[in-house]
Amino acid sequence: MVSTGDIFDPTEYPIIDVKNGGSLQGVLEGLNRLRQMAIPADHMEGGTMIIPGHGRVCDVADLDIYQQMVTIVRDRLQDMINRGMTLDQVKAARPSRDYDTEYVSSNSFVSADRFVESVYTSLTKAADR
Repeated sequence: MVSTGDIFDPTEYPIIDVKNGGSLQGVLEGLNRLRQMAIPADHMEGGTMIIPGHGRVCDVADLDIYQQMVTIVRDRLQDMINRGMTLDQVKAARPSRDYDTEYVSSNSFVSADRFVESVYTSLTKAADR
């Protein structure tokens, strides 16, 4: 078993605290590290069980789906940034819309707009360095 804290929460988008030095890259590195520690069920009896900060106990497949979602949204936003889109234009395009039903609910701490904004800010700050 692996306990993840809030780096992995299958019930909502990740919290990226850009104001205090957090970054999308840091989230992805944390998810990559978790993935390296976890063993899929087909390689070990039952596989590694993952205890997220919130929600149900998960397996490696759940972690893979979450990591892929974060990566796909990152790639979409990076493409939009490369095309010169502003934050308002990116939000209007709703690059996370196909994941919103899975990761946003009435009691979510991170809304779709907040997630998109934090990814956008993280990516543009990284480009400024």
